[in-house]
Amino acid sequence: MAGHPDASASRPVRLTLMETEPGEEVFFTGHPSWRSILAFYLKGLVLTIVAGAIAGIVTRATGRSVDVAWVALVVVVGLLIMVVAGLLRRISTTYTISSRRLAITTGILSKEHHETRLERVQNVNSSQSVVERLLRVGDVQFDTAGSADYNFAFLGVSGPQQIVRTVDRALRDLQQSHPGV
Repeated sequence: MAGHPDASASRPVRLTLMETEPGEEVFFTGHPSWRSILAFYLKGLVLTIVAGAIAGIVTRATGRSVDVAWVALVVVVGLLIMVVAGLLRRISTTYTISSRRLAITTGILSKEHHETRLERVQNVNSSQSVVERLLRVGDVQFDTAGSADYNFAFLGVSGPQQIVRTVDRALRDLQQSHPGV
């Protein structure tokens, strides 16, 4: 899988949304893991069940019995909306690590792009809560030189330690190819 960090460790990923410069090599491109939005899906499931219960109460109040067809329709529509919203939420964010920069692109119709030059990265930290460790997801934060209004982080990525190693490898490659950096 192209977006999985284990796949990018052995060979560079060629498919990316970021336009690369001549000689620039892409080490990783991916999205937040589907496991990182399980809380979103759990909340959506609870809301769908509540909507189904409300549909049952309304159909019972307007007739002699609960109209199962209406309740089923409300639940199915609620589940479809939840799945599509979760998928859009996940695929609308793309993270990229190249031999020259880190990039975060968000959005479906309108796009927002943030990037930092690799040589500006001073520290790379990963964090995982207990639940995130069980789900094998976490966040990778990048401290960059200078002040920034943007919190540069890859959130909810699969295998955050592998992402840290990939950035470390990219930094080593950059320092070897440009010793003064």
